[in-house]
Amino acid sequence: MSYKSKINLAAIPEHVAIIMDGNGRWAKQRGFIRTRGHEKGVDAVRETVEAATELGIRFLTIYAFSTENWNRPKYEIDALMQLLVRSVNKERKTFQENNIRLLAIGDLKSLPAKSYRELLKAIEETSANTGLSLILALSYSSRWEIVEAARVLASKVKAGLIKPEDISADALRGEMITVGIPDPELLIRTSGEFRVSNFLLWQIAYSELYFTETLWPDFSREEFYKAICEYQGRERRFGLTSEQIKKKKN
Repeated sequence: MSYKSKINLAAIPEHVAIIMDGNGRWAKQRGFIRTRGHEKGVDAVRETVEAATELGIRFLTIYAFSTENWNRPKYEIDALMQLLVRSVNKERKTFQENNIRLLAIGDLKSLPAKSYRELLKAIEETSANTGLSLILALSYSSRWEIVEAARVLASKVKAGLIKPEDISADALRGEMITVGIPDPELLIRTSGEFRVSNFLLWQIAYSELYFTETLWPDFSREEFYKAICEYQGRERRFGLTSEQIKKKKN
């Protein structure tokens, strides 16, 4: 029986975030170069996007390239950037047909010029779509995001636009690049690693974490359904007790 049949469609998370990990190990296990794993990983992205769309999930954020990834070998970075351009161009028609809006977060201007142009083009073309918002985290680091937000607030204080005592959690959140995007209820990480790797550190404060041994290129639609079922079996308390949660529901 598919995990999909066990999913409660009335309790679907609004936002799911994914750390796609294991492309290199998948390739190495099969005697391929690392870039072959990234290419196969695109198929897993497609499957996951389709599954999320079917379930009515509103936001799906995937960690595609971190600021730390710039330290990888040049040939791998070049291949990843070329793959980004090819994938965005290839999927543009699919985005339109399935009412998918493409967004991106991160230090996007650090991307190669061609990758940056093609990404902005796809974002603009899909901006009116009202279905799933697919968010690519590119040249992204959560610490970078928080520091940038802090700099904006510091500049406002210096300019006399706000006072230091006006700085609050809401004020900081309002300057982040993820402003307007709800926090993820569920964070998925593949490949058996148990860490969050500088990804959405502020936003996942109360997210449910799901770890799987599956390497990203092998992450299927069924694997995604399984993660959703696991999420739905948990009690989200946000610092409250179980008794308080039950009382609120009643």
